[in-house]
Amino acid sequence: MPQVYNWQLGREMSYPYEARHPQWQFAFVFNINRCLGCQTCTVACKSTWTFSKGQEYMWWNNVETKPYGGYPQFWDVKALRLLEDANPGGQTWTEKAGDAKAPYGTYDGITLFEGAERRFGDDGSRRVLGYMPADDEWTAPNIYEDTPKGEKGVRNQFRHGSAMLPSHDTWFFYLQRLCNHCSYPACLAACPRKAIYKRQEDGIVLIDQNRCRGYKKCVEACPYKKSLYRGTTRVSEKCVGCYPRVEGKDPMSEGAPMETRCMAACIGKIRMQGLVAVNEDGSWTEDKSNPLYYMVKVAKVALPLYPQFGTEPNGYYIPPRWVPRPYLRQMFGPGVDQAIEQYTAPSRELLAIMQLFRVSRRIIFKYEIEEGEKVYETTINGKPWAMYNDTVIGFGKDGKEIVRTTVEEPLHVRPDKHANAI
Repeated sequence: MPQVYNWQLGREMSYPYEARHPQWQFAFVFNINRCLGCQTCTVACKSTWTFSKGQEYMWWNNVETKPYGGYPQFWDVKALRLLEDANPGGQTWTEKAGDAKAPYGTYDGITLFEGAERRFGDDGSRRVLGYMPADDEWTAPNIYEDTPKGEKGVRNQFRHGSAMLPSHDTWFFYLQRLCNHCSYPACLAACPRKAIYKRQEDGIVLIDQNRCRGYKKCVEACPYKKSLYRGTTRVSEKCVGCYPRVEGKDPMSEGAPMETRCMAACIGKIRMQGLVAVNEDGSWTEDKSNPLYYMVKVAKVALPLYPQFGTEPNGYYIPPRWVPRPYLRQMFGPGVDQAIEQYTAPSRELLAIMQLFRVSRRIIFKYEIEEGEKVYETTINGKPWAMYNDTVIGFGKDGKEIVRTTVEEPLHVRPDKHANAI
């Protein structure tokens, strides 16, 4: 296989095609700490794209409860097992002070593409290690919802009493998932019809419905299981990144790029989606005024989901603070400790940027901060920390201001002339 550079792994890796990168990349950051598990995002996507016959069990966006929940069931456990079977005990990282080429250190294990090079099954060679979920694994997207992990070795009992950070003995968290529109998509690599492609203008991965013949190779290969088969049309479908909205063709956008339906519907304000400029070598163009670039590349508070798969996903997560670190390191890689430290005591700039989550349906390409007065100070982890009521301003693709807000949420007092109907 050709060699491509995967910056999330800090090294080159095998991939069935030569590297080709878009000019802009669709990307998003989810703050797991703030998710309510309300499924508003799930319903927004469902009511827009997958409400037709044959799509009854098709959820392009879903929210599952970890550690037990999953759609399809146990998708991540099974993908991790494929790596472990191909390279027993070898999925480790060499952690070091990272630079832009290797911000999390170097991954010493194998990816799903490299694992496929070692495996020759009964049905021949494959381009990606994968598996096909059984039909019943797709039928309960909310299975194990709100089911916590208890004390190890004790069934059906949870620790009572108070809990304190850095981790809880009884815990769960919500994991929000949609297609990661990966830089090296496993679905694209596995398709024998070359029906899957990555758009040059925004990096969104799409399936050409006219070329697809429903071989399900993409369903088998995608480790995140976000390519799905539709029996009524006998072709595969997947998240389209709400590309008409990203293109600015939504009637409400007046030509400006808008966030996807699942992002715009989030009432917990945990989601931010945008576009980042990409260099010819696939690295992100340095732009510290882009809120996504700042969170992923500068603050390193948001991490990719299962980077060891090797697809270089473009969805990033701020890890939950209360979950045991070994579980999080397996899920998000070795950058977990730094990310949680950054989130627990955010810098003045990071705190201001996080106020931009869900303040506008339009995509924010750039931000500026106007400094305000100090409104609070305390000590966090033995270090002094202060909060300033700064004003953060978001700008659209055309450079015009689209939103401004402050770190402290504004307080509105209802006038006496408006009776409280409640």
